[in-house]
Amino acid sequence: MTPGEVSLAHKGILFFDELTEFPRETLEVLRQPLEDQVITISRVNGSIQYPADVMFVAAMNPCLCGYFKDPQKPCSCSLLDVKRYQSKISGPLLDRIDMILEVPREQTDTLLTLGQGENSESLRQRVVAAWGIQQKRFASLGITSNSAMNAQYIDELVILNQVCKDFLIHAAQKFLLSPRIVHRMMKLARTIADMDGREDITVQDLAEALQYRSKTFFVEEVM
Repeated sequence: MTPGEVSLAHKGILFFDELTEFPRETLEVLRQPLEDQVITISRVNGSIQYPADVMFVAAMNPCLCGYFKDPQKPCSCSLLDVKRYQSKISGPLLDRIDMILEVPREQTDTLLTLGQGENSESLRQRVVAAWGIQQKRFASLGITSNSAMNAQYIDELVILNQVCKDFLIHAAQKFLLSPRIVHRMMKLARTIADMDGREDITVQDLAEALQYRSKTFFVEEVM
């Protein structure tokens, strides 16, 4: 490969642990690369672009002590401290994340009990099957997954019946969802249907996609 080229085989995961420990200025720089999937480095004599097509994954505590809104252990932070801590994550950065999940603290008895959920091999088979569906869908378009769809592809390939459209309109108005979030919900609903091997997207798929944008641990909508 020539300098600056990156093989698709090198696409990976960009993981930020303890997201709020990074300076806000650093996190804001991520916004454009996550959107455009390229990073531009500018110098006096010119600029160069590098591919930056990654899956962005991050983890954070809800506050400094880690117990904000914990049902059992009181939080030792003041409300102002919690707001200041959470304000490092801007709304526009959250808009660029497909799934925002709150993971509650596990109880010891739950950890010691064998779960009855789907096993890893079964889940792997469904993921591989969904990946195959998407590769077939985009075979002539130069992309390989639902997440890579732009607005034009979404309009053409994410077909919603009127019931689904009404649900999406109502959700967008009730939760003040930006157009970027609405598009991400549609792509995620398309993936949920693919995981079940279904061509049609249902209201349940859209509702599940909406559920994956939980921000109940935030004091208020971050700015």
